[in-house]
Amino acid sequence: MASWLPETLFEIVGQGPAPSKDYYQLLVTRSQVVFRWWKISLRSEYRSAKPGEAKDSHEEFLENSHLQVQIALIFGARILDYVFNLCEGKFDFLERLSDNLLLNIISYLDLEDIARLSQTSRRFAQLCTSDKLWEKIVESACDTITPDMRALAEDIGWRQMFFTSKLQLQRQLRKRKHRQGSQRDSQF
Repeated sequence: MASWLPETLFEIVGQGPAPSKDYYQLLVTRSQVVFRWWKISLRSEYRSAKPGEAKDSHEEFLENSHLQVQIALIFGARILDYVFNLCEGKFDFLERLSDNLLLNIISYLDLEDIARLSQTSRRFAQLCTSDKLWEKIVESACDTITPDMRALAEDIGWRQMFFTSKLQLQRQLRKRKHRQGSQRDSQF
């Protein structure tokens, strides 16, 4: 397993399916799967119940069908599949990169590729439509960005600024300057 991975690969907490009030935690580290539970009940026979914990190595977890069924019931089949992949060493390294690093990488893609990437996940959809990304793209496409252009981009958004024609941008900049001039005149 890659040594630069954090010790905790995945963690989720949740309540058991109704009518249960029990709480559960699933923790996947580099070497083991930890499943913890806390019994919550008003019944006197469960009041003294202590929290429980089951620890398995990744290999043991892949063979432990009882624990797999519990995880599927509490957290769902999607989470169980994800934990299986982690235990088998199948990591989504791209998802582990920071937003700033991903924005830097995405800024070098063609527009068509950015559009396609935005359709792959919620995270990439947010990154591909973020003002930070489009600011980088506009800065790489333009020779200079004047303070007026920067102010306009902050008003309308960098993505909108990128897709607006030069003629429309010039018109919007003139309107903006005119409004600022008339506001200054009305203050005096």
